[in-house]
Order: sequence, then structure tokens, then C-alpha cells
Amino acid sequence: MGMDIDDRAAAVARWLDLTRTILPAVAPARRWPVRNDHCFQRIFLDNACEGVWYDHIAGRPAYAHAPRAILARAIALAETVLADGSSLDMLNRRSLAWRKARAAAAQRSNADQPTE
Repeated sequence: MGMDIDDRAAAVARWLDLTRTILPAVAPARRWPVRNDHCFQRIFLDNACEGVWYDHIAGRPAYAHAPRAILARAIALAETVLADGSSLDMLNRRSLAWRKARAAAAQRSNADQPTE
């Protein structure tokens, strides 16, 4: 796609179209493990950040506050999955593994806190 990712409004519009409309519409036929827009957003933003997105993006909603490079990577991943859906399962597993590891680290950190 020849979209100019430097055009923030165009990038956000494409992101929302992909994650809210296009990908959820094709998910059932492709038998993907996710169907909801927020799940697609989690998967692509986590993978664009190479970790849990909220450790890398300050502010909500994430797509509105993501640096251009991260948003561009997330859109590119979504476009790739749309063209060849075979990578979605792997990207989802990576996202969930990062989140599980983050939760376990937080739990260990909380366990190390002195009790009052």
C-alpha cells in the first residue's frame, strides 16, 4: 500500500479501518483465534513494540499516542496478516507470552514488597 505513514491522520484512519472493520470481518472465515478490534490492536501494537505496548506508549488510546515508527510497524504487521493470515497465530502467541511474563514479574515484585 502506498500510504504516506508520515500523514498521521491517514495512518490512524488505516489503523482503525484494519483493526475495527477489515480484520474482524475476515477473522471467522480464516478461523483466527481473535475477532475483536482490541485484540487485533493488542497483537499488532505489542509486536510493533516487541513487548507489551503499554510499557512503550504513554497515553491512551495507544494508536493516538504511539510514535510514528511504532504505528507504522503495527500497520505493516496488520497489512501482512491481511495479505497472508498465517502469521496471526504466532504474533498472538508472542503478545500473550510477553503479557504473561510481565504479569509474573509484577507478581514477583509485589511479593518482594515489605508488608506493613
